[in-house]
Amino acid sequence: MERMSAFSVKRPKSVAEAAALLASEPGARLLAGGTGLLPNLRRGIECPAMLVDLGAVHDFASIVFTDEGLSLGAGVTLSRLAADARIVHGYRAIAEAARTVAGPSHRSVATVGGNLCLDTRCVFYNQSEWWRATNGYCLKRGGEVCHVAPQGRHCHAAFSGDVAPALLVLGAEVELVASRGTRRIELSALYRDDGAAHLTIAADELLARVFLRTPPAGLVSGYRKACVRGAIDFPLAGVACALSVRDGELAELHVALTGTNPQPIMLAGTDALLGRPVGADTLSSLAKLVQKQVSPMRTTATASNYRRQVASVLARRLLRELSA
Repeated sequence: MERMSAFSVKRPKSVAEAAALLASEPGARLLAGGTGLLPNLRRGIECPAMLVDLGAVHDFASIVFTDEGLSLGAGVTLSRLAADARIVHGYRAIAEAARTVAGPSHRSVATVGGNLCLDTRCVFYNQSEWWRATNGYCLKRGGEVCHVAPQGRHCHAAFSGDVAPALLVLGAEVELVASRGTRRIELSALYRDDGAAHLTIAADELLARVFLRTPPAGLVSGYRKACVRGAIDFPLAGVACALSVRDGELAELHVALTGTNPQPIMLAGTDALLGRPVGADTLSSLAKLVQKQVSPMRTTATASNYRRQVASVLARRLLRELSA
């Protein structure tokens, strides 16, 4: 780890004040739990002049249930998300995803917003300053070559947040706040297929809240991941599913994946599986959809094709388990 560069710390009391600070200092970074940001600061990957500490922002960590659904403050910790009985009961995939992140001490401070905005990862990027300098840096930060795919101009660093796919299959929306106004978008619109700039959020915006509708009767959901170690590790592949079964046949199916692409992806083509029983043919069709749409590259210590196969196996197992 490197010695961190100097920076100032501001502690706003409201979302509006935090947005104004972001607008006043280009390059300022938001600090909530800090479990993703602080390692980057120590490695010299991030060198902001200002940190905006969100720990004192009013109503930033509230969980609100209404007749319409659920509203989550971006400052809700993952440990609260995993333990809330109402979320476990009505939005199980979210609780399961939160429970898989890192270790208990991380989850006690890591936040929903931080996990959704997690920086993309690559073995050529998440290294010390001297290591990256020796290798001429990379396309994502400071260099001109992607060491994963040197002939291209596309960064393949992978998004590895666990909570995003669980929220995606449940149709989440997010509220983004800036000093110039507020906008509400579908969570899927927060991401793009670019490892170097995977978020569509503007530099002067912050993610304030997440909104979910009440799931329809009969909808069940879950999340599963594979990682190198049993705990405290990012996913090599993670899969979330939300589905309902009627008269022995799939009536609704949504699948999202993480860990394989520069953005979390909603699996396309699942409508073709509706009206079919969850048997060998349906499971095989789902596995083929996953293998065609995920695009893992050499961004981790494991082989790309292994991660593709793992993703398809996780999806098959989760669909079979939830449909039962």
